[in-house]
Formats: sequence, C-alpha cells, structure tokens
Amino acid sequence: MAHFTYEGRQKTGKRVNGKISSSSKHAAMLTLRDKGIKISKIEELPQTIWNKDLTIGNPVKLQDFVIFLRQFSTLLQAGVSVVETVHVLGGQTSSKALASALHVVEEDLRGGISLSEASSKHKKVFPSIYVNMVRAGEIGGNLDETLERLAVHFEKQNHTMQKIKSALAYPIVVGILAIGVIIFLLTSVVPTFAEMFADFGGELPAITQFVLGASEWMQRFWWLILLLVVLLVVSIMVIRKNKDSKYFLDYAILKTPIFGKILQKAMIARMTRTLSSLFSSSVPVLQAISIVEKVVENEVLVRVLKNARDSLESGESLTTPMQKHWVFPPLVTQMIAIGEKTGALDAMLAKVADFYETEVDNATESLKSLIEPLMIVLLAGIVGVIVLAIMVPMFEIFNQIN
Repeated sequence: MAHFTYEGRQKTGKRVNGKISSSSKHAAMLTLRDKGIKISKIEELPQTIWNKDLTIGNPVKLQDFVIFLRQFSTLLQAGVSVVETVHVLGGQTSSKALASALHVVEEDLRGGISLSEASSKHKKVFPSIYVNMVRAGEIGGNLDETLERLAVHFEKQNHTMQKIKSALAYPIVVGILAIGVIIFLLTSVVPTFAEMFADFGGELPAITQFVLGASEWMQRFWWLILLLVVLLVVSIMVIRKNKDSKYFLDYAILKTPIFGKILQKAMIARMTRTLSSLFSSSVPVLQAISIVEKVVENEVLVRVLKNARDSLESGESLTTPMQKHWVFPPLVTQMIAIGEKTGALDAMLAKVADFYETEVDNATESLKSLIEPLMIVLLAGIVGVIVLAIMVPMFEIFNQIN
C-alpha cells in the first residue's frame, strides 16, 4: 500500500492537509473526495521502514469480510448496480485494506472490467474462493445469491476458527503464566532463602536441594531458555516454508493426542464446506479442488487432495485416494461417494461439514471443561513444590532453635 501527502479544501472552504494510505493515487483521491475534500495537491511518499505496511496473514479481518459480503448481497438484491455498491461499501468499511482495494476495483469496473477480474488483482484481500464463486455468479446471473452463500461460508469458517482458538487459548495463557511464576520464584524468591540455608549449614532435604539447584541454573543460564524459544520459533518458520518438512510437521500435529483429533475435524469441516460452496456455485470440480488445496493449510491433506484431483483427471472416483488415507474417516469418504453417485455432491459435502463443525463445537467445549481444572492443579502443584522446598528447612530451623 502506498502513502500520500495531500493539500486541499473542505466544502466549508477550510484548508486541510495530511497523509493518506491507499493502493493508488487515484484511489486516494476517491477516498478524499468521499470525505468532501477538494484536492489541490497530492504526492506519493517514498517507501521507508517507517511508513511501510507490515501485515501478517490476511490484512482484512474475517468479520469485516463477512459484513462486506452481507452488505454487498443486500444492496444488489435492492437493485443497486455493482459499481455503485462497490463505491458505497468502499466508503463505509472499517477495514483500510478492504477500502483501498475496493476503490481500485471500482476504478476497474468503470473501465469495463468484470468484478471477478478486478478482484483477482488483490489476492491478499480477496481469497481465491471469492474470486471463483463471483465469476460463477456473474456467468449464472445470480451474483447476489452467490455473495450470500459466501457470507454463510465465511461465517461458519469464522465460528469454527474461534472455537479452536478459544480451546487453545486457555492452556497457552495458563502455561505462560505458570512459566512466568516459576521463573519469578526461582530467580527472585528462592535465592534469598538460599543464603539463609547456606548460613544454617547441615544437609538440606532432597526437594530443597533440587529447587536450589534449579534456581542457580536459572540465574546462570536464563539466556539459554530465551535462545531456545527464539530457535524454536525460527525453526518452525523455516520448516513451514519447505513442503517436505512442513508435511512431517503437519503430520506430527495431527497425531498429537486430543488436540490432533480436534484439528483434524476442523480441517475436514473447512475442506468440505469450501468444496460444497464451490460446487453449489457451479465451479468446475477440478478447479474447485485446486482452490481447496490453497485454502487448506495442512500439507498432509493437500497431498491427498492432489491425488484425488489426479484420480478425477484419469477418470476414477474422487474418493479413491481418500479411502486409502487415515486422515479421512470412513464417514467422509462414504458420504462423498454417495454424493458422486446421486449427483448431489454439494449437498452431501454440506452435511459432512455441518456434522464436523458440530463435532468441533462439542470437542472444544469438553476440552475446555477438562483442561481448566487440570491446568489449575498443575500450576498449584508446581508452585506448591517450590513453597514446600522452602518451608521444610524452615520448620527444621525452627525446631532446632526451640
């Protein structure tokens, strides 16, 4: 995204100046015009580390995108043209990235380019499923229905993702809190008692010797823990860039007890929901599978989908490679096989997605109710061991004095 400085006047005649970020100079001028500013001068700023946009993942929040799709569908159903709808939505969305992209899309639409083609130029904002379903909706003349279907698709996807995040958030937060408490006790509290125990002399209990040893090690090699954390993060980033190493990482994640099963169900729900949405919009099967390969972020599933696409190209069934792989439960392959035979593959995939989305909901709720007491007990146990290691010698000192 480019950055510009501008000068102009408001409708009241007041002179104004400032900075604005947009995907192009023309898009910036459109944004300022919508704000009632008449531009007298606008210049692009050179890209520097201070004004360069840094984004991780998709720059548009899923919730903002769902609202955009709902509003887009509603305005089209009300008879508003596509160009005017894009103009209105670009001026009222709270997402800067989406607003900037929509201004450019509007410019392209006025130049005679289709909505799908204009949207395909902004891959970071508009995912491939959106572009392909919009293209199918333009051809079929039911763009408003297609956008409504997309909104439902992304709402369900967002709901499942939030469930997974909420299930993982509690143990991660409590785990970080536990590590913080342990480090604080070992580096700040335990050393003060270590000096007292040294003056006392005598042999200390095994548990106290262990905690004092851990405290001494922590004070001397705290940097090593920080280094290991950094190396772990960097290693994961490097591994995920290589497809072969990412495959083994994703395989290990799916084989993780408890969490692996939940992630597997969420992954299948996302895959089947996306395929169902694409098929119901008349997107060709092979093209739909190629899109899902990009949507699914697990390399294990991606390789099975590639085999399924190859199977279709050679005239075989979609389910043949799926039935041979452990990542797909029999329920999924059987439902897909029935859908292929009856010609209702989109409906069958939607039912599979509904089933696994419900499974994810139930599993995450059960996991949260189970993890909460376990994490509390774990944290209390660790702190209790440290406190006990300090208190046992204290009682012995007290008894000797008396």
